[in-house]
Amino acid sequence: MAEQIVKTEYSEVMQKSYIDYSMSVITARALPDIRDGLKPVQRRVLYAMDRLGLNADKPHRKSARIVGDAMGKYHPHGDSSIYETLVVMSQDFKKGMALVDGHGNFGSIEGDGAAAMRYTEAKLKKFTQEVFLADLDKNIVEFIPNFDGSEYEPEVLPVRVPNILINGADGIAVGMVTNIPTHNLSEVVDAVIYYLNNSVLEKRDVELSELMELCPGPDFPTGGIVINKSELHDIYRDGVGKIKLRGKVELEEVKGRSAKDRLVIKEIPYTMIGGNISKFMQDVYALVESRQLTEVTDISNESSKDGIRIVLELKKDADVEYVKNLLYKKTKLEDTFGVNMLAIVDGRPETLGFKDIIRHFCDFQIELNTKKYTTLLEKEEENKEIKEGLIAAVDVIDLIIEILRGSKNLAMAKGCLINGETKDINFKSPASKKAASKLSFTERQADAILAMRLSKLIGLEVEALQEEYEKCLKAIKEYTKILKNKKTMINVIIKDLEKIKKDYAVPRRTLIEDGEAAVIPDKPMVIQELVMLMDRFGYVKTIDRSVYEKNKETADADNKTVLPVLNTDTLCIFTDAGNMHRVNVKDMPQTKLKDKGVPIDNLSNYRSSDEEIVYMCPAKELDEAAAMSSEESLLFVTQNAMIKRVSADEFVVSKRTIAATKLAEKDKLLTIINLYEHKSLFDGAESEGQMSISSGDPQERTVSLVTKKGYKLRFPLSEVPGKKKGAVGVRGMKLGDGDVLKEAEVIKGKVKGTVGHRDAKGRK
Repeated sequence: MAEQIVKTEYSEVMQKSYIDYSMSVITARALPDIRDGLKPVQRRVLYAMDRLGLNADKPHRKSARIVGDAMGKYHPHGDSSIYETLVVMSQDFKKGMALVDGHGNFGSIEGDGAAAMRYTEAKLKKFTQEVFLADLDKNIVEFIPNFDGSEYEPEVLPVRVPNILINGADGIAVGMVTNIPTHNLSEVVDAVIYYLNNSVLEKRDVELSELMELCPGPDFPTGGIVINKSELHDIYRDGVGKIKLRGKVELEEVKGRSAKDRLVIKEIPYTMIGGNISKFMQDVYALVESRQLTEVTDISNESSKDGIRIVLELKKDADVEYVKNLLYKKTKLEDTFGVNMLAIVDGRPETLGFKDIIRHFCDFQIELNTKKYTTLLEKEEENKEIKEGLIAAVDVIDLIIEILRGSKNLAMAKGCLINGETKDINFKSPASKKAASKLSFTERQADAILAMRLSKLIGLEVEALQEEYEKCLKAIKEYTKILKNKKTMINVIIKDLEKIKKDYAVPRRTLIEDGEAAVIPDKPMVIQELVMLMDRFGYVKTIDRSVYEKNKETADADNKTVLPVLNTDTLCIFTDAGNMHRVNVKDMPQTKLKDKGVPIDNLSNYRSSDEEIVYMCPAKELDEAAAMSSEESLLFVTQNAMIKRVSADEFVVSKRTIAATKLAEKDKLLTIINLYEHKSLFDGAESEGQMSISSGDPQERTVSLVTKKGYKLRFPLSEVPGKKKGAVGVRGMKLGDGDVLKEAEVIKGKVKGTVGHRDAKGRK
């Protein structure tokens, strides 16, 4: 047959392909099924372990074997994702009820990864075996072909508890995400039983608040505290919201004169597990280094297999409540868990509330038990038929033996037992033949009779057969009642749930309350005299003044800028691009002299790759200059010799970055000179790295400009006009081609001698 080319719009093909891919990811990869609360990969791993016979009472088997079976038979999507699933299902710090019993290194709560699959071993937990995989042989769930049609796998596991609530779920699909918190097994079972008794049996519309009295909220395996109890009702009604979590902090008082009290974190928010524990430690270090957490002298992680234990050693008479609130406010010790109860319902993703999840689970349990007891009833009815045949055969066993001895083959004997066909069978007497012609066993009974051992004719065996028949009749009566009476069915489900609760219930770990918001009271900052150091690479830090004075030569030699500051200061950084950036000194790390510091780029909007610093001063200097005089107190000079005076009060602002001056095209700011003296922290001495600071009447001061080619011009400061910061200024000196200003300074005294000259060395 000749091939035909089908012309199709490319965009339509792409759209259809992407939609197909998206639905595949949503329904077959990332989201759990509402019925068993499992993603396909989780379901397949558990089923593969069940098929391998890895029961709780059997030895562990290599994880690589489990992964290989799951990948080769059911889940052809790569071994790493399958092994990761196996690992997570064994981690009791991630799951409300771990489903896999891992042997070996399966990772830790602190984020350590599991060992390679060739080293670890696993088997099923008893809980998984009894609650997730029992009754698979009773035809209660549909089996579907695997990816290549060579095997069959269950469409859903017959889970007997609301696993989607107990173990939670998380997953990212295409355009949607699910994040369901874990809950306490005992509380969830109580809520289900309450719903079955009142909603299913009594036909009463159960309120969400009634269910939440039994299951008040999430129960995370890491414990901790939920602090927004009043908001949980709306979250559980809509299936969407944010749960606020806190770690549990305890004060340990240590006796002794030199002993220091400790704050011990024994439970952490669920969101902190993994790498966030080390992140928390780093955040505490940062708070201590930035002097925000001065009450803490040491922090150590003493966690072990017995649980979390993070110890913060406190100073004597430390404000414990302040430390707690600061930790809640500034670290992951208080965090939010974003709830989005999204699951697959009837093949489609749907966001569900707590009550909806319970309803779907109850419907699923009724469906499972209906199929289960239908299958059991059919088997018992078959068993009843066989038992009746065997009992009847015992009464005429001599005739049956005579038929068997007189028949030429098995088919002839079977035909006689079923239809009374006596042709070609040799009988001892006509009476026997006549009796044989009246036999009418069913085919199933005939097969059982022909397979019966002679030992069954012993008296005790006959009695046992009769007892089995009585049990069979009793079971048929019981199963029929369950299937025909809804109340009986519900009672069976409730009884099963109560047994699971009795066998596997664990105490609640997470405390639920309406906690007070963490408030950090404003503590008066102790003013410190510091020295800011900035090296030639733009790394800044502050050191104590006494440390600087002891190491002045080294500090001056190793750093480009040395500036005396207070820890309460804000620095104003003027750049050659005409911008002013503000940065708080308290944000700069207070370190040792040899420590590197941090890039100043990280603390402000200044970018060293685009602009260079030409002037730096504490904001209080500008405030003082503005207060000392209403005249313009800052002298701006650009490389192209544009010059102006600007009032300091134009730079008394709160914004992090402003335009400090307007520049002509291809011009850059050369320097800024503060025309009023500022008393230094160093007893009036001028600080290193700053331009000259002059004082006195502007009429008695002189501006000196020096170009790169060695030309120099001096003129009275009074000739420089005052301008706004948004002005370009006036030309202070006419430059030759290719020449730019190199230096600018203000000196005391009037202009004397030649206004402009060039000396033998090209400069004064």
